Amino acid sequence: MSDGIFRRVAIAGNPNTGKSTIFNALTGLRQKVGNYPGVTVEKKTGKFFSSHGEAMELIDLPGSYSLQVRSPDEAVARDLLLGRIAGVARPDVIIAVVDASNLDRHLYIAAQMLELGIPVVVALNMVDVAEEHGLVIDLMALRERLGVPVIPMVASKGTGIIELKQAVSRTPLHKPEQRAQLPIVYETELAALGKKLPYPAETARLEAMLLLSLDDTGLAEQCDPAHRADVAAAQARLRTHGIDPLAAPVDARYDWVAAICTAVIHRHGEDSDGLTISDRLDIVLTHKLWGWLAFLGMMTAMFLCIFLVAKWPMDWISAVVDAVASWTKTKLPDGDLQSLVSDGVIHGVGAVVVFLPQILILFFFLGLLEDSGYMARAAFIMDRLMSRVGLHGKSFVPMLSSFACAIPGIMATRTIENRKDRFVTILVAPLMSCSARLPVYTLMIALLLPAAGLWEKAGIMLSMYLLGIVAAFGMAWLFKKTLLRSETPMLLLELPPYRAPAIRGIIQRMWERGVIFLRRAGTVILALNIILWALLHYPKPADKSAPESERIANSIGGRAGKMIEPAIAPLGFDWKIGIGLVGSFAAREVFVSTMSQVYDVTDDDKDKLMDRVGAAMTAEKRETGAPMFTPLVCLSIMVFYVLAMQCLSTVAIVRRETNSWRWPLFQIAYMNALAWLASFLVYQGGKLLGWQ
Repeated sequence: MSDGIFRRVAIAGNPNTGKSTIFNALTGLRQKVGNYPGVTVEKKTGKFFSSHGEAMELIDLPGSYSLQVRSPDEAVARDLLLGRIAGVARPDVIIAVVDASNLDRHLYIAAQMLELGIPVVVALNMVDVAEEHGLVIDLMALRERLGVPVIPMVASKGTGIIELKQAVSRTPLHKPEQRAQLPIVYETELAALGKKLPYPAETARLEAMLLLSLDDTGLAEQCDPAHRADVAAAQARLRTHGIDPLAAPVDARYDWVAAICTAVIHRHGEDSDGLTISDRLDIVLTHKLWGWLAFLGMMTAMFLCIFLVAKWPMDWISAVVDAVASWTKTKLPDGDLQSLVSDGVIHGVGAVVVFLPQILILFFFLGLLEDSGYMARAAFIMDRLMSRVGLHGKSFVPMLSSFACAIPGIMATRTIENRKDRFVTILVAPLMSCSARLPVYTLMIALLLPAAGLWEKAGIMLSMYLLGIVAAFGMAWLFKKTLLRSETPMLLLELPPYRAPAIRGIIQRMWERGVIFLRRAGTVILALNIILWALLHYPKPADKSAPESERIANSIGGRAGKMIEPAIAPLGFDWKIGIGLVGSFAAREVFVSTMSQVYDVTDDDKDKLMDRVGAAMTAEKRETGAPMFTPLVCLSIMVFYVLAMQCLSTVAIVRRETNSWRWPLFQIAYMNALAWLASFLVYQGGKLLGWQ
């Protein structure tokens, strides 16, 4: 074992093979997420116990198609398996997850893993899908051909998990002896080059093979100058023998995989037209017209649920917040401490926490789309549109993930091979409406159309999301034509078979994101609300009988709002909205709690917290006596929040992913300028048309 305490197990394989489902099934809640040393790629680890009670550490590697990498995620998977990452030991065992219904494609990376000199257990997942396709796999023959344990699994149903634990638990696991056979001349060059490289004997052969497989550009970028001449000389000698140093190992592995598949796969019971269930669904769901209608239909259903299903738990949370605030007021004497705890902390944080059900529903739907295999279809559908702005469908997956949160969306851009395309996607991903905007949209829609029905509210919400998508596509087109000019890439995307979502895994991810949201509410948002309370309550007015509105206007926060009022007045905003905008630049969802403090929302047993915030804003008047929050102003606010960069956490992630302050600062500047301009056009254009 690598450290004498845990056996370190890596779970690896192609994307969409069910790796995460197996990881979650083995580790349960014993997981933690961090980052690999020196890189920004997410490191997901967990603990599980073998069938003998031995504690093991499981590392979920990013999905990879090959160890000959094309993206940052694949580079991390390769470097960990080769022991290149400082402070992270090589795994003791590899669980190679392969899709039984696509064995010919998925065995390629398994072939590379067998060359690593590390014990391998093959998790043959989705055998049920293979059977639906009319495929029967001879497990005994496959085990014999690979020379390693092969465990048939249906991870989404928990089938095979116990057997997988037992296979990993066996001590000792023998290192695989089977692998693709290379020409003798190639093996000779590998051995000679491996001795010259500064790598351990167990990885020297594969390290040498990776170097020999590099073209001239790769050699200049990835090979140590001290060994570049040796590699180039070895490549030249192979060519004199009629061997292509780049293609030879690839061809050998594919020939080996093809021979295995011919021997172990048998077909039966195929439909007369040869179409599978996934094929039949794709005829509709990837159609040029029906595919778009299906996509928009699913988005509409999601927003309907956000309003309809979330209403009851939101009302319950609001009632709990009110009850806790009222109880606090009975226990604390009148004064600043009572106001801080009740109004600043409980009502301030509660005004954000009340939206937790809506956020969980959003994550639930995104989990369904991903686990069912539809997410790849969404990328395929969007590729037709993305190509028009210079990107391909792979860029839409991070953008779609940004509906939940821009941070994982930006991190998901690591699967994009081209650096310029990756940076363009990072720059526009925050334009997709994340879950932090939901509280603002919900509050503004209630003010915009107080008597609106469910379909009207869902329609307005959908239009805000569509506005973000259109803005993201427009800015992507502009960046691809100017700052980050490059050719439009071709989409190469594997469409996984449709499968039943693993509800347990989706719920677990909802739990993780819910905990993150509550932790954020209990730290960042709590701190911001305390600071905001202080800014709105100090300095104290000399006349203690002064009305609340005058006290807030003369506070530090009120003065700051009035200072920026000239810049936001053309958008229809006053200084009170300005206070909310300033607080939102740290976290968008703070806008709602800010408004609850600015309008001094007090306890009222008759109404829910959010109803009271809405009522206070509805009653707000301008100096002319006209209502402050007209439908036009509410629409202007929503448009501003769609387009503005108002999240310090996202800024920090962009800095880390781009390794420069240049791009996040540029992102802040262009997004906020775009938000101001769009909001200006909405408000001033609406006034010209006679709207209110």
